[in-house]
Amino acid sequence: MSETTERNQDPGGAIRAQSARRGGGDPGTRGRTTIADGVVEKITGMAARDVDGVHAMGSGMSRTFGAVRDRVPGGAKSVTRGVKAEVGEKQTALDLEIVVEYGVSIADVTRDVRENVIAAVERMTGLEVVEVNIAVGDVKLPDEEEEEPEPRIQ
Repeated sequence: MSETTERNQDPGGAIRAQSARRGGGDPGTRGRTTIADGVVEKITGMAARDVDGVHAMGSGMSRTFGAVRDRVPGGAKSVTRGVKAEVGEKQTALDLEIVVEYGVSIADVTRDVRENVIAAVERMTGLEVVEVNIAVGDVKLPDEEEEEPEPRIQ
């Protein structure tokens, strides 16, 4: 089975990967699968938050705006806060900003986040994750005022 991939840009500026598969000898395509940047960002956000030692996602400013947005009736928590994905033809690159818990090994947490994110994105999308850049923007100290921790997915 052969696969061709095109790169298209939607009106909102997101780059989408599109794959058309052809059966053996069948000159027509059997369909197209499109994976938007936002889908990869959601998968990434969920996988990163699932790692012990990650207190929150995003910069201080995005967490502040997110906390206000979360308190608005009908507003949902943003799973993509602190995540940016660039989806290409067959590959994706990811940028994350996290806040870690005080006392954890930052090297271990970022390694675990990277491994969990790569496994989840590659398994669910079939895209190759070429890089996962992680910026640790803050450390949550035990005596700091609690701004409402990110929920753990069980």
